[in-house]
Formats: sequence, C-alpha cells, structure tokens
Amino acid sequence: MILKIYMQKTEHILYRIFTILLLIICSSVSAQNNLDSLYGIWQDKTQADSTRAKAYKNYIWNGFLYSNPDTAIVLTKALLLYGEKNKYPKAKSMAYNLIGVYNRNKGDYAKALEFYQLSLKINQEIGDKKGIAPVISNIGSLYYSQGDYPKSLEYYQRGLKIYEEIGEKKGRAPVISNIGSIYHNQGDYPKALEYYQRSLKIHEEIGNKKRSAPVISNIGSIYYSQGEHDKALEYYQRGLKIRKEIGDKRGIAFTMGNIGNVYKTKGNNTKALEYYQRSWKIYQEIGDKKGNAHIIGNIGEIYQNNSDYSKALEYFQRSLKIREEIGDKRGIAFTMSNIGNIYQAKANYIKALEYCEKGLLISEKIGILKEEKHACQCLFDTYKFMGKGNKALFYLEKIKVIDDSLAMQKTNKKLQQMELSKKMFADSIATLEKERLLEEASQEEVRKKNRTENIAFAAGVFILLLAAGLYGRVRLLRKSKATLQLEKDHSENLLLNILPKEIAQELKQKGKAEARDFDLVSILFTDFKGFTEASAKMSASLLVSELNACFEVFDGITEKYKIEKIKTFGDSYMVAGGLPLPTKDSVRNTVLAALDMQAFIIKRKAENEAQNKPTFEMRVGIHTGSVVAGIVGIKKFQYDIWGDSVNTASRMETNGAVGKVNISQSTYEIIKNDPEFAFVSRGKIEAKGKGEINMYFVEKRV
Repeated sequence: MILKIYMQKTEHILYRIFTILLLIICSSVSAQNNLDSLYGIWQDKTQADSTRAKAYKNYIWNGFLYSNPDTAIVLTKALLLYGEKNKYPKAKSMAYNLIGVYNRNKGDYAKALEFYQLSLKINQEIGDKKGIAPVISNIGSLYYSQGDYPKSLEYYQRGLKIYEEIGEKKGRAPVISNIGSIYHNQGDYPKALEYYQRSLKIHEEIGNKKRSAPVISNIGSIYYSQGEHDKALEYYQRGLKIRKEIGDKRGIAFTMGNIGNVYKTKGNNTKALEYYQRSWKIYQEIGDKKGNAHIIGNIGEIYQNNSDYSKALEYFQRSLKIREEIGDKRGIAFTMSNIGNIYQAKANYIKALEYCEKGLLISEKIGILKEEKHACQCLFDTYKFMGKGNKALFYLEKIKVIDDSLAMQKTNKKLQQMELSKKMFADSIATLEKERLLEEASQEEVRKKNRTENIAFAAGVFILLLAAGLYGRVRLLRKSKATLQLEKDHSENLLLNILPKEIAQELKQKGKAEARDFDLVSILFTDFKGFTEASAKMSASLLVSELNACFEVFDGITEKYKIEKIKTFGDSYMVAGGLPLPTKDSVRNTVLAALDMQAFIIKRKAENEAQNKPTFEMRVGIHTGSVVAGIVGIKKFQYDIWGDSVNTASRMETNGAVGKVNISQSTYEIIKNDPEFAFVSRGKIEAKGKGEINMYFVEKRV
C-alpha cells in the first residue's frame, strides 16, 4: 500500500525523469539492435499490453539490470506504473520480480524476498505458470545465497517441475545449473558436473550466451575444487570472454574474482591481486555490496599472505563493515576470525582473542562447522603463542570434534544419496513389474483369441527379455544395497568412536540415552608435568604429533583392558572402568591400564632424550566410587560422567608424583589383596577442597 501511494504521488516526476533517461540511454545503445528493437516494441502503443510489457522487461533485464542497476531500477518503476495505470497485473509482477533481483544483487535478501513474494502472488492469482516458475526459482537462489541448501533445492525443484510442464527450455536450463551448484557445495562433484553439463547443452542449443557463461564458470569451479587449476583457469577465461562480449559487468567481476582465486592458490599473489582489484572496481561501479565485501576480503588475504598486516587489517575491517550492513552472518564470522589472525600476527593477543571468540560465537549460533573450525584454529594459535598450552589444547580438541562432525556429515550425505538411489531403483523395478504383469495379461488375451504357436512363441520371447531386464535391475539394486551397507558400516564406526557400543545402540533405537547411576566406577586421570612450558618451545605440528602419539597408545591400552575412554582435554586423558557395563575386574583393569600408560611414558622419555627430542613426564591418579553417566547435549554430543568421585580422582592426579600411579583409599581397599600389586602408603595428604585423604602409590610386584 505504501509503495502504491508513493508511486501515485511521484508518477508525473518519474515520467519526466524517465523521458530524459530514455533519451540518454537510447543514444548510448543505438548500436545494440536487439535492445533498440525491444524498446521499439515498448513504444509501439498499437501492440498488446502483454507484448509491450514483456519486451520492456527484457529490455531492462538484458540491457541494464546487471550492468547498470541504478538505471534499471528507475526503468522498472516505470514498468510498475504502466501496470497500475493500464490495470495489467502481469506488468506489475514482472516489475516486482526485477526489483527482487535488484535487491538480491545488492545483498538485501529480506527486501528481495518481499518483492519476489509480491510477484509470485500476482502470478498465482492470474494462473500464469510461465511467470510462477522464474519467481520460484529466484526464491530458491535467495535461500542458496543464505546457505539454506535444503530450502533452496525445494524451490529449484518446484520451479524445474513447472518449466518441464510448460516445455520451457530457456527457463529450465538455469534452474538445472542452480541444482548443480547445490551438489557442488555439498562436495558431490560428479553430480554437480552432470547438472552443469545438462544446463550448458540446453543453453548452447538455443544460443543463449548470457546464460551459458555462468555455467561455463561453474564447470571451472568444479575443476578448481578438485585441484585441477589449469583446467579451471581455461573454463574461467572462456566464460570471461563471453561475458565481455555481452557486457555482463557483474558476471565479469565475479569471473575475475574466480581467476584471482586460482592464481592465489597457485601462489602467484601478484597476479591474484591484479584480478581481485579489477573485480572490485566493477563491483563498486554496479553497487553490488555482497560482491564488494567478498572481493575486499580476498584482497585482505593477499596482503596477509604478503605479511602486510596493516593493509590486510584495513581491508578485512572494510569487508566486515559491509557484511554487517547486509546481514551476512557467515561472512561476518569468517571475517572476524581473519581479523583475529591479523592481530595475532601483530602480537596483539587480547584483540586477537576478542575477534576470534566473536567469530566462534556467531558461527556456533548459525551452525556452520567450517567457520567454527576457522575460529577455533585462530584461538588455538593465539593461546599457543601466548604460552597457554592448556587453553590451546582445549581448542585443538574442539577442532578434532568438529572434524569428526564434518566427517559424519559427509557420511550422512553419502547415505542420503545412496538411499535416494535405492529408492529410484526400487521404483524402477516396481514400474517394470507392473508393466510385465500388464503385458502378460495382454498376451493372455491374444493367446485366447488367436491360439497360434507364433503368437505364443513371441509372447514367451518377450517375457524372457523382460525378465532378463528385470534380473539386471535386481542385480544393480543388490550392488547398490552392498554399497549402501558399506557406507552404513562406516557411519556406525564413526558413531562407536564417539559413544560406547551399548549407548550408541540405545540412542539409535530410542532416539535418546538415559543417564544412569553407577556405584563402583574407577576414574583415571593423567596429566603431563611441565606441559605448558614445553609446548611454548615446540612447534604446533610437533606438539600435536607428540601428544597424538601418546594418546594413540593410551587408546590401545584402554581397548586392551576393556575400560571406557571418556575424553581428552588439553594434555589430560580421562578413563573410567566399570561402565557402561560393570564388571568384577574393572578396578583391577583400570590400575593395570594406568601402570601400562606410565611405563610407556617412561620408556618414550628415555627414547626421546636419546634423540635430543622434547618429551614429557606424567602423573596418574585413580579413585573408585559412584558416578552418574550419560550423554551431554544434542549437538556434538559425548558420553560423560559426573559426581564427587570425579573430583576426587582429579585430586589423586594433582597430588601424585611423576612416574607413579597414585590411588585413593577406596581403590586400595578393593585391590589390596591382589598378588600382582605392591603398595606404598603415603599417609594422609591434604587435597584441595577435599581435606586429608589417604593415598597410596601402586606398582606391579616384581
């Protein structure tokens, strides 16, 4: 309503502006015969409203929407006025769709959706399927830009279905390409390439250069994602040539950005910066905020790679400002982490932590794991440089958890694809069986009527051929099922790496796992002495490698003694014996595991010192008591334990000694008569928050 009032009030002014603009525009495009022709149709008042409006829409779309958007929006408002004045709703729907595209290109997604919905409503009211399809597809593109791929795919498929119903090749091709882009972002490159090539084939058949250019660039991106950089460059240059021929400024800027990415990946920062700056200039000219923010961020990365941190920070800050203006949350999170990395490089660790933590908070809120990992890596590096090893290892552990989640996501995607393939095969077989039964019935009628050997023989041959085809489909289905089973087994193994077998089974069956009380659980804690000091002297790769080597052996020891690894945090390793299935030997096995761990660390220390390598010493503590065990949360879930016994076990470790296994009175009472163990009483020792506790060193009896 507000828009309508505005249009009525400014109608005369707009027509005057419009007339002046047309004189300027017509003089600049006189050589463009196609545009002149479209404009001529629009000016011809003897033509039908539908013909005039369509010609004028194409005039705006082909001539100005991407190359000169500010002019396009003025012309579009004139189209909207035409629809109002002539009571021709189709013209209004065209105008609303154009305004939606304009706002999408500017990065204002909320406003774009508003105008798309206005256009869709009109098309639905007048029953115009040819008008509904592109608007629905545009809404799909909007969700795609926001990273909502399921929603995007839903709208793309709706649009494609309508295009196929009306037999519209020109509209069908870009939607097929867009579906390819979704598969591309999900890492399914063969599927993406299949859709891109289908789309390109249609565009080339109908001679649509404007639409073929982005598809060619998308194929280039497939090769880029697969590391075939020269092949990617070939396709990008091919797409750029077409876009220059047709004057597609936004497309030129986008493709130049892609070419810059290739050169950056190849290590040619000079060439990359050249293309980024050329791209940026065009984005500024056409007022594309999203493109502007993205390419400015890329320029910042080049300066970062060149160790020009002041320049890098300047460009990242500019990119962040634009992303905040358009509400690009993923871009904000990514840029925050980049700024954090710059402050880290400048040794301003307080600022680095501030930006990295902001980036992590935003990425966790929107649930983008890649950006979470980016922020955690920033925090890990910063805390490491600050010499805070425990804090650094905390974020290293988070990175490992995220990597597991990403691996699980990848597996789930494969499972979904396999399930879809399975369904398609099943549907094919069902259809084939139905056709077979119908054919058999038909042949029976023929046999009844004719009773001839020839007909009977022909029917028999036909059925045999059909059966052979069915058999082939069945074999293919079986193969598909076998592949699906492999993927399921992989997913199962990933789940068992996170949860105990019994808990994983309960979770799959019930959708949840209940927390349980356990009366007799032995909790084991390890901790490396002087880890923080040692980590400050070691490279990140060496630190992670050494820690991983130790924890891998510990994992093997827990498997050997059938006790449950709970978690690692920093340089600490936590184990529990006696859950989720209590056993009579759980306490004994936990102590044996602790002794084996300590023996390994002592041996490794000697080996590393002989090779002049950094090494660690370790304390181990064990306490036996009651705990509550269960799954924490619904995202990135883990099996954990709680209770005062956990705190006591921790005190056993902190009050232990290097090279020893320190146990509590309760643990001692259970194993004191075991002939395999020897004990040294330490008497009562003050433990923080617990008072005096009887403690014992335990070792294997010689």
